[in-house]
Amino acid sequence: MKSSLWAIGKTRESWIQQGMNEYLKRLNKYLSFEYKEFPDIKGRSSISEKEIKKKELELIIKHLKPSYQLILLDENGKSFNSIGLAKWWQKQNLSSIQHQVFVIGGAYGFHEDLVRRSQIKIALSPMTFSHQMVRVIALEQIYRAQTIIKGEPYHHV
Repeated sequence: MKSSLWAIGKTRESWIQQGMNEYLKRLNKYLSFEYKEFPDIKGRSSISEKEIKKKELELIIKHLKPSYQLILLDENGKSFNSIGLAKWWQKQNLSSIQHQVFVIGGAYGFHEDLVRRSQIKIALSPMTFSHQMVRVIALEQIYRAQTIIKGEPYHHV
């Protein structure tokens, strides 16, 4: 199975990019993984929240094939601890899913059409993180899940 993390907006901070690069490098040991950034919506200050979400939806939908499992990273999603996430992931690996896509939305969340299209929403924490930091946190948790599945000691270090 192939997995991807998609995010709205460019990664602006070099230290965040460094953290992302580290976990992307580590993940390639376990699975076929890609990271994709979509550009920020132009003219954000002059359009409504609803219109921003619609434009973000259009960006994502263009790249989303019908067979992809869509997983939205959302503060109101299902909460897992790291072992629970690994067990969930392992179950997904046993299914016929060929490509799963984790999506970090924009500042206003997800358009309702994308929520309807998703198979699950997952919360990384009840706390709020910047959309930049969520990239590193999500990659680290995906990596952690892989090491738990493989029985490696990273989770307990």
